[in-house]
Amino acid sequence: MKISDLRATTVTVPLNAPLRHGNGAHWGRFVRTIVEVETDNGLVGLGEMGGGGESAEAAFRGLKPYLAGHDPARLEELRFKIANPTASLYNNRTQMLAAIEFACLDILGQHWGVPVSELLGGRLRERIPFASYLFFRYANSVTGEGEVRTVEQVVRQARELKNHYGFTTHKLKGGVFPPEYELEVYRALADSLRGDRFRFDPNGAWSTEQAIWFGQQIEGIRNDYLEDPVYGLHGMRRTREKVRMPLATNTVVINFEQLAANVLHTAVDVILLDTTFWGGIRPCIKAAGICETFQLGVAVHSSGELGIQLATMLHLGAVIPNLTFAADAHYHHLTGDVIEGGLLQYENGAIAVPTGPGLGVRLDRTKLAEYAKLYWKLGGYSYDRDPLRPDWFPTVPNDRWADPKDARQPEWT
Repeated sequence: MKISDLRATTVTVPLNAPLRHGNGAHWGRFVRTIVEVETDNGLVGLGEMGGGGESAEAAFRGLKPYLAGHDPARLEELRFKIANPTASLYNNRTQMLAAIEFACLDILGQHWGVPVSELLGGRLRERIPFASYLFFRYANSVTGEGEVRTVEQVVRQARELKNHYGFTTHKLKGGVFPPEYELEVYRALADSLRGDRFRFDPNGAWSTEQAIWFGQQIEGIRNDYLEDPVYGLHGMRRTREKVRMPLATNTVVINFEQLAANVLHTAVDVILLDTTFWGGIRPCIKAAGICETFQLGVAVHSSGELGIQLATMLHLGAVIPNLTFAADAHYHHLTGDVIEGGLLQYENGAIAVPTGPGLGVRLDRTKLAEYAKLYWKLGGYSYDRDPLRPDWFPTVPNDRWADPKDARQPEWT
């Protein structure tokens, strides 16, 4: 069995409402690139990568000569063929490698008639619990509904998600408004859902001193962890010395060299494993093994997935023994998906690990065409810009906060 073809299609899938974050906003939709790897015996494996457009599709087409005739089972060889670490200083193909690894594992599972989790050591759990991923939001441009800006709106959003999906862990994305205001919001959130667990993520927007101050103010909350309060390993280390809760990251430990540095001089307690950022499911499992050895926590990170990448997250969560936290997912903010059957379903805050061969999800070609057409109609958007503040950009650490009293809504394109 050899790889015979590679296809990439950019799609845009609408969100319930635009999501605000420390670097800007998701402008009411996710842009993703869907990858199909085909073999000479007719199997098609699926992959997914964030972002897209002509440049992403052309980049994947440029990998066809690397893949043609390659055995999809030879994943270690593929890693060096596509993303040799020194060559990657110039071409940075890690996320492309991840999408292709997803597809190759999907092919192997289909070929051998087993789920990907069985290829990776066998599942330890059948369902993966998730946190409610809470965002400050602009209103939906069509309905005018869905704004989340005030304390009351955040609490209402959390309660609605808990009632609908069954979440008992809640993550609030911050870094948008001044830390003092976001502290007020986070405290009110925790007070409104007593007995549940909480986590806060300002996207590394604060100074070390702000991170220490905020961390000390929330020590009485039942925190899973404080995620990326400051950017940089040494800033995280200084913060960790002064606050009494675990620190987590998906920004400063995202490869094995950084993981080694963190093991030798610990700055972060919980490593958030992202199947895209780490270059695939298999590197995440390897990283989880290192964390198990050195007794560091792990959780599954979300970078804005559709159903294909969500399936990789579910298979990852199923096989790592030291997963003790609910996973993150943006998934419940989506209005649709590119997989057959539509959105995967939550039950009591968890999603079942797919049991079909390979990743266990198949492409809905009607939806793929619909969302590809929508992408070419709307185009991309600037993830690192706030449409209400067109001349704004964040610094690190940031001091250019949005005004929580500003109720204006942007005009979306």
